[in-house]
Amino acid sequence: METRPSVYSAKRQLFRNLVRLWKAGKLDDPANPHPRLKGVFVGSADRYAEIAFALQGCHRILDVGSGSGMLLSVLANLGHQCCGLDLLGPGEMPSTYRHPGIEYHTSNVEVDSYPFPDASFDAVTCCQVLEHFSHSPLHALSEMKRVLKPGGVIELDVPNVACFRNRLRLLRGKNITWDYREHYLHAKPLFHNGYSFYPFRHNREFTRAELRLLLFEAGFRDVRVRFMKDRNYRTGFGLFKAIGTAGRNLIPNLRKSLIAFARKP
Repeated sequence: METRPSVYSAKRQLFRNLVRLWKAGKLDDPANPHPRLKGVFVGSADRYAEIAFALQGCHRILDVGSGSGMLLSVLANLGHQCCGLDLLGPGEMPSTYRHPGIEYHTSNVEVDSYPFPDASFDAVTCCQVLEHFSHSPLHALSEMKRVLKPGGVIELDVPNVACFRNRLRLLRGKNITWDYREHYLHAKPLFHNGYSFYPFRHNREFTRAELRLLLFEAGFRDVRVRFMKDRNYRTGFGLFKAIGTAGRNLIPNLRKSLIAFARKP
């Protein structure tokens, strides 16, 4: 069994490997860069390293709500066979999806049946997606469970509703959610199969207990939920921001995100 120092060291080495892949232009197409991809990597590299470390023994991985495709590109460059599901058509996806180890399917992951046979994947990830759902996530979790092999791993990560940023906003008389006028008051729904959706905003953030309850209600076992440490990839003057991040990390329930792992029985 690995000790905590050895696990920490392995995760830090994996983080550094991801940074090297990014700098070498392996995670997207440097000749055709997407304007948002650098920000995605900078803000999520620590999370990608955490997920990649946990899924080292998983060969075939499905990313539900794959968005920017950055996690898919990270995992594919580490040797996994990956598949992404999201709303946009294949021609609209950024260059992160061009790795030969990645396939992609269009799907409304909240309510559709996923286009795979039962027990197709060793692991399923769903990163910063559930907070955008307009309806109960139980259908999506049932589909994730269906396409997992017995004993397969599910990873979920979501915003922590009780994080430092949200508490501070409430103390200042502000709401924790997105701009009210743009994203709520004048928001126009998307319609699909008789349902209406508001996917371009946070509809519900989560407590640790709620994320654990969701996984138990969906029938998963060996559920582990924790507050995730932040260690964004920073350079130059951005390194000064790491001081505030380190302070926030000292108190787990003030951290930005929750991350959970569980298994299909």
